Formats: sequence, structure tokens, C-alpha cells
Amino acid sequence: MSDPQVDPAGNTQQFKAFARQQETASAQEPPSRLPIWIAVGVALLVVIAVVAYLAIG
Repeated sequence: MSDPQVDPAGNTQQFKAFARQQETASAQEPPSRLPIWIAVGVALLVVIAVVAYLAIG
């Protein structure tokens, strides 16, 4: 059975294209987690406000 993956070192052009593809994939930054932290902060404030309201009222 043949291997479905093509060896990128098969010739110079394929290897250069493979290397460029790996560089661009590793250069991308991961997505920002700032929106997650803002949502967690807002949810925490809501929970504290509800607990405070129930404790006072």
C-alpha cells in the first residue's frame, strides 16, 4: 500500500513551498483571550451583585 503523504523533500521546489507553509503557519498568533477574561469579569460582578442583593434584602 502506498503512503498517502507526499514527501516534501522530493524536489527542491516542493521543499521550499513546504518550508514557507510551515513558516506562515507558525508565525500566526493565537487568538486573543481578552474577550473571555472580560466575560468572566462581568459574570463575576453579576454574581457578586446578586449575592449582595440577597444578603441585604
